[in-house]
Formats: sequence, structure tokens, C-alpha cells
Amino acid sequence: MKIEWLGHSCFKLTESTGTTIVTDPFDKNIVGYEMSKTGADVVTCSHQHSDHNAIVRVEGEPLVLSECGFWEVKGVDISSMLSYHDEKLGKKRGENKIFKFRMDGVDLCHMGDIGEECTVRLADGIGSVNVLMIPVGGNYTIDAKQAKKYVDYIMPDVVIPMHFKTLKNEMDIDKIDEFLDLFDEEQIKRVQGSTIEFDRAHFESDSTIVVVFDQEMF
Repeated sequence: MKIEWLGHSCFKLTESTGTTIVTDPFDKNIVGYEMSKTGADVVTCSHQHSDHNAIVRVEGEPLVLSECGFWEVKGVDISSMLSYHDEKLGKKRGENKIFKFRMDGVDLCHMGDIGEECTVRLADGIGSVNVLMIPVGGNYTIDAKQAKKYVDYIMPDVVIPMHFKTLKNEMDIDKIDEFLDLFDEEQIKRVQGSTIEFDRAHFESDSTIVVVFDQEMF
């Protein structure tokens, strides 16, 4: 299966069968740069803020998922669970949905704009994960140290940081550096471009690998 970073918290996930999922499409007005339009079978929105629910950027007639539930779409299993956008059970910024996907035998989790600390309830609810996509920029979400706690508890094979400050991003959030500083250099895999492919054979490392995409276009 293939993961393409489209910027901010938006990824295009493609199974070998051709089934595609776009997570948290974003609007230029908040992020500061335009998301490239793309097609998909499914769009997931972790919450209804415009940097995560710009469905208009996804062409075609995708199935839009934004609530808690379980679905099977063209052979892909999808589930979501309730969490919160802040540390006060949503009183500041509302609810957040955590989505899980199973594609080509790979378990992926997109944390959306999680803003609450890691708890046993949340971590156990997420369960086993091969690839964890998690915000690290702080302010509106968990910060680097809080994200590391999730990584340490869930122990994914691969973690992909998201929702952090890039060259074109105009939001008041931190850069990726603080998160990367919490890992050994040999754990960091820097990818040329914005796409990476995985299958079950890739998940044989004894420690979590942090994937960092090329940020020049973002």
C-alpha cells in the first residue's frame, strides 16, 4: 500500500487494489497554502474545522466519514473512535475522531487533531498499529513530548508526524524538529518526495521508525 502526504494532516492512502482514502483535506485560508485536488473513494474528517474538512478539494463522489463507526469499503476495513481536540474533554475545541484503516494487511491509524494526553483508554482503544500518523505541532493539538508518549505506549512500527510548521504553513504551531529530537538519528527515515510504499515485510525493525517527507513544496 502507498501513502502520499498532501500537506498538513492530509494523506492519500492507496491499496494495491486501487481503493483510495484521503484523510483530513484542508482549506488554504487557515493553513496558508493550497491542497492539490485529488480523487478518492473515501474521505475521512476527524472534525469540522476547515483545515481538516475541505471535502471540496477531493474530486468525484467519495464516501465521507466523520462520525464514530465501522465500515467496509471495497475491501478496506475502516473504524473510528471518539477522542477530544483539547485537554478539557472538548470544552475548548470540541470532539476529534481517530480513524483506523486496514489496507493490504497493514494497520494504519490517523490521530486527527488529538489534543488530549495519552491514556490507557485511548491507547488500548487504538490497539495494535503498523503506521501511526500523529500531530506534533502543539498549540491546537498535542505537542512533541505528548506525541512521543503515544508512540511509546502504542509502539507502532512506523510513525509519520503531521500538523507541524512548514515553510508555507501560516499556523502558530511548532516545527517538526522538537519531535525528531526525541528519537535516535538511526530511527529517522528521510524520504525524497512525499510518497512511501509499505507491505507487511517492512515491519521487522526492533524500534519505531519515524518517516519524514520532503517539506519543500509545503
